[in-house]
Amino acid sequence: MVPATLITNDPTEAKAFCAVQSAIYKPLHAGAYDIEGEPAGIWAAPVGADEIDGAVGHSAHLFQARVPKVADVRAVVVGEQVFSARITAPPGVVDWRAEYRSLTYEPVACPDGMREALVRFLADFGLNFGAFDFAVTADGGWWFLECNPNGQWAWLEDAAGLPITTAIADLLENGEDPHA
Repeated sequence: MVPATLITNDPTEAKAFCAVQSAIYKPLHAGAYDIEGEPAGIWAAPVGADEIDGAVGHSAHLFQARVPKVADVRAVVVGEQVFSARITAPPGVVDWRAEYRSLTYEPVACPDGMREALVRFLADFGLNFGAFDFAVTADGGWWFLECNPNGQWAWLEDAAGLPITTAIADLLENGEDPHA
C-alpha cells in the first residue's frame, strides 16, 4: 500500500491535492542544523490547502496523503537480508525523527511477501542497500513511504538489537552482487 503522493512546485496542484485529503508535507532535502545545541530538521508535518501559497513555486515539494498510523517501521535491507524494527512514538507525533528521546523500538518480522518485494525493489534499482520507511496502521497494514538508498541505520542496530553492521561487512567482504 502506498499513500497518494504528489511532488510539485505548482501551488495550484498542491492546494488541490491537500483539499481532497488529510495531507502531510515532507521536504525532499533539508540540511541539518541545531536549535539550542539540539539536532533539528524540517520534519514531515500536516499541511492544509489553506496553508499553500506561492512559495511552493520556488522548488519541488513532496505532499503525501496522511496515513492514520499507530507506529512506523524502518526496514533496512542489506543484499538479500532484511532487518525490521517497529518504531513507536508518543501519540500524535507525525514524524518520529522529531522525538528521538521518546521512542521505543522492537524488532519485527516483515509481513508475508514484503521481504521479497523489498529485495526486488533494490534489485530493480541496482542497489545493495536501502532503508525503507513504512507507516503501520491499527490493523497491522504497512504503508510504504519511501526508500532511502543511504538511510541511517546504526542507531537502530543498538536500539532494536539488529546485526546490520555484520551484514554490511559481510556484503562488502564477499564483494558479491546479490542481484547478479
